[in-house]
Amino acid sequence: MASHRKSRPVGTRVAGIRTPALATAALTSVALLSQSANAAPADDRPSLEEVEKKVDDLYRQAESATDNYNAAKEKTATQRKQVDTLLDDVARRTEKLNEAREELGSFAAAQYRTGAAAPDTATFLLADTPQDYFDQTQLMGRLTNRQKGAVDDYVSEQSATMKKRQEASQSLQTLTETQSDLKTAKATVQQKLADAREMLSELTAQEKARLAALEKQKQEAAARKAAELAQQQVAAEKAAQEATAPQESTSTATDSSYATKAAKALAFVRAQIGKPYVWGATGPDSYDCSGLTQAAWKAAGVDLPRVTYDQVNAGTTVSLADAQPGDLVFFYDDISHVGLYIGNGMMIHAPKPGAYVREESIYYDGESAIHSVVRPA
Repeated sequence: MASHRKSRPVGTRVAGIRTPALATAALTSVALLSQSANAAPADDRPSLEEVEKKVDDLYRQAESATDNYNAAKEKTATQRKQVDTLLDDVARRTEKLNEAREELGSFAAAQYRTGAAAPDTATFLLADTPQDYFDQTQLMGRLTNRQKGAVDDYVSEQSATMKKRQEASQSLQTLTETQSDLKTAKATVQQKLADAREMLSELTAQEKARLAALEKQKQEAAARKAAELAQQQVAAEKAAQEATAPQESTSTATDSSYATKAAKALAFVRAQIGKPYVWGATGPDSYDCSGLTQAAWKAAGVDLPRVTYDQVNAGTTVSLADAQPGDLVFFYDDISHVGLYIGNGMMIHAPKPGAYVREESIYYDGESAIHSVVRPA
């Protein structure tokens, strides 16, 4: 998923040059022309900080829309299977209904051919012998009982078939609505990314260089913060080992089991470094952020949900100070980004469109961007 950042204080715009009124009209004209030439672009053009904030916001919005897209896509696949199952059931029941209808038809035809009716005095009188009458009555009784069973079967099958048809119709309607949500989410992602690309394309070469310098400064600050966390975790781990050294507990076995699974997830995710971020992708050639973490833990035998706001509930929440390699680190209030913690304040994640799976400080967007840490197994 796209890497996005929290809102930052907007930088001060470059003020236009305000030249005081001069004594002569000529100098006044020169000053006004100078002011018009220099001030107008500064007033009309957003500052670099504003551009950065807007681009980051667009990436954040695209990332949220990507989660909606992923959820709708997954839901669509599930609903399509349900619809297919219901339609298959309706087809089988319709076939059985037709068979029951044919059976009723055969009874009706038989009655028509034999002139079957309720036995009465006239029938008795028309019979050649009393035995003929009793034989005919017995035959009609058997036909009536079988016909009653066939009618019951037909009515039951007809009711079940109608119910299944209604269920299929409702499921088809729900699927149509979900497909509409999918289409809307896809369009939103594409539009946000297009807007971000357009804003970046309007930057001058000098502005792009300055933006890269600002990004480098932030990365350096994030690396320092990660180093601080690494030192704190080492100290905390040492203290914990000293406190529990004389004791043996099941927690050691639990930690060992998790470490084994985490090692498999980490080995997988390291092998993906350098692959491109593509929204909605789950591998093997490209990933978005939750697609990467899902694939990594699947390699360790653990099934995670598809989207970030489901993955955050797929484990045990731990403090940042207690984070272990393999844990999932979630970002922002809307939980729209996730990375796989590798230790020492660092993670591997799929950052944003145009970027590649990479190793980066969990403080890449500041400490306030970190939402939570979850241990998935």
